Amino acid sequence: MRVLPIGEVARRSGVKVPTIRYYEGIGLLPVPPRSDGNRRQYDEADLRRLTFIRHARELGFEIEAIRTLLTLQDDRDQSCAAADAIAGARLAEVEQRIASLTALKAELQRMVEGCAHGRVAECRVIEILADHGQCRHHH
Repeated sequence: MRVLPIGEVARRSGVKVPTIRYYEGIGLLPVPPRSDGNRRQYDEADLRRLTFIRHARELGFEIEAIRTLLTLQDDRDQSCAAADAIAGARLAEVEQRIASLTALKAELQRMVEGCAHGRVAECRVIEILADHGQCRHHH
């Protein structure tokens, strides 16, 4: 088993040292053994786990979802239904966010296109921002 210092694990996983310590503190990453000099000693399994966590975070999974996914990963013989449900819920969140951003984009386009590029007194952007009733985007 190859022993890796925290700096090397951080570099190879793309996870910053304070974040690694945080993940240890909240139980996403097991607390590693320590050297005689009290330095953390990681192995390849820790590196793979950190890479998994980083990727899941990049995809927007919350910490508790990642905790569940890690538990599922640790027991590879069970059904993947729970993992599918977690990913499906995240997909639904992303689709909702896309719909909201699309509506927001349309509203901003309408504001900008309605601008006559004249004086602020006739500015459609200012008008719409001042009167929420004119906004078509639902918050």
